[in-house]
Amino acid sequence: MEVYYWHDLQKEVDFVVKNGQKVNRLIQVCWNVNEYKTKEREVRALIKASKELKCNNLLVVTEDKEGEEKIENKRIIYTPLWKYLLRQ
Repeated sequence: MEVYYWHDLQKEVDFVVKNGQKVNRLIQVCWNVNEYKTKEREVRALIKASKELKCNNLLVVTEDKEGEEKIENKRIIYTPLWKYLLRQ
Protein backbone atom coordinates (compact mmCIF):
# COMPACT_ATOMS: atom_id res chain seq x y z
CA MET A 1 0.00 0.00 0.00
CA GLU A 2 1.20 3.48 -0.86
CA VAL A 3 -0.26 6.83 0.21
CA TYR A 4 -0.09 10.03 -1.85
CA TYR A 5 -2.04 13.24 -2.23
CA TRP A 6 -3.71 14.61 -5.34
CA HIS A 7 -4.03 18.17 -6.57
CA ASP A 8 -4.74 20.20 -9.63
CA LEU A 9 -4.53 23.97 -9.99
CA GLN A 10 -7.47 24.62 -7.65
CA LYS A 11 -8.31 21.52 -5.61
CA GLU A 12 -6.56 18.89 -3.54
CA VAL A 13 -7.36 15.57 -1.90
CA ASP A 14 -5.52 14.81 1.31
CA PHE A 15 -4.87 11.08 0.83
CA VAL A 16 -4.81 8.81 -2.21
CA VAL A 17 -4.41 5.17 -1.17
CA LYS A 18 -2.99 2.83 -3.82
CA ASN A 19 -2.18 -0.85 -4.09
CA GLY A 20 0.11 -1.24 -7.07
CA GLN A 21 -1.31 0.82 -9.94
CA LYS A 22 -4.89 0.81 -8.61
CA VAL A 23 -6.24 3.68 -6.53
CA ASN A 24 -8.32 2.05 -3.77
CA ARG A 25 -9.54 5.02 -1.74
CA LEU A 26 -9.63 8.80 -1.68
CA ILE A 27 -9.73 10.43 1.75
CA GLN A 28 -10.44 14.03 2.70
CA VAL A 29 -9.92 15.21 6.26
CA CYS A 30 -12.18 18.06 7.32
CA TRP A 31 -12.79 18.79 10.98
CA ASN A 32 -16.09 20.61 10.47
CA VAL A 33 -18.24 19.98 7.41
CA ASN A 34 -21.25 21.82 8.84
CA GLU A 35 -20.31 25.03 7.03
CA TYR A 36 -21.67 24.85 3.48
CA LYS A 37 -18.66 26.40 1.70
CA THR A 38 -16.19 24.16 3.52
CA LYS A 39 -18.14 21.01 2.76
CA GLU A 40 -18.63 22.01 -0.86
CA ARG A 41 -14.90 22.65 -1.32
CA GLU A 42 -13.92 19.30 0.18
CA VAL A 43 -16.54 17.30 -1.70
CA ARG A 44 -15.86 18.96 -5.06
CA ALA A 45 -12.20 18.03 -4.78
CA LEU A 46 -13.13 14.42 -3.99
CA ILE A 47 -15.51 14.23 -6.95
CA LYS A 48 -12.97 15.67 -9.37
CA ALA A 49 -10.18 13.36 -8.17
CA SER A 50 -12.59 10.42 -8.27
CA LYS A 51 -13.29 11.01 -11.94
CA GLU A 52 -9.65 11.59 -12.83
CA LEU A 53 -8.26 8.65 -10.84
CA LYS A 54 -11.22 6.30 -11.51
CA CYS A 55 -11.89 5.62 -7.84
CA ASN A 56 -15.36 5.47 -6.27
CA ASN A 57 -14.31 4.67 -2.69
CA LEU A 58 -14.66 8.17 -1.21
CA LEU A 59 -14.28 9.03 2.47
CA VAL A 60 -14.40 12.24 4.48
CA VAL A 61 -12.94 11.98 8.00
CA THR A 62 -14.57 14.56 10.29
CA GLU A 63 -14.83 15.60 13.90
CA ASP A 64 -18.29 14.11 14.44
CA LYS A 65 -20.34 13.77 11.25
CA GLU A 66 -21.32 10.25 10.31
CA GLY A 67 -23.34 9.04 7.37
CA GLU A 68 -23.27 9.03 3.62
CA GLU A 69 -24.62 10.95 0.69
CA LYS A 70 -24.68 10.67 -3.06
CA ILE A 71 -23.39 13.53 -5.18
CA GLU A 72 -23.05 13.27 -8.96
CA ASN A 73 -23.70 9.52 -8.69
CA LYS A 74 -20.76 9.17 -6.27
CA ARG A 75 -21.29 7.75 -2.78
CA ILE A 76 -19.39 9.72 -0.14
CA ILE A 77 -19.01 8.27 3.34
CA TYR A 78 -18.51 10.53 6.37
CA THR A 79 -16.97 9.12 9.53
CA PRO A 80 -15.71 10.67 12.77
CA LEU A 81 -11.95 10.50 13.29
CA TRP A 82 -12.20 8.32 16.42
CA LYS A 83 -14.21 5.66 14.53
CA TYR A 84 -11.83 5.73 11.59
CA LEU A 85 -8.82 5.22 13.87
CA LEU A 86 -10.47 2.35 15.74
CA ARG A 87 -11.21 0.52 12.49
CA GLN A 88 -7.64 0.86 11.29
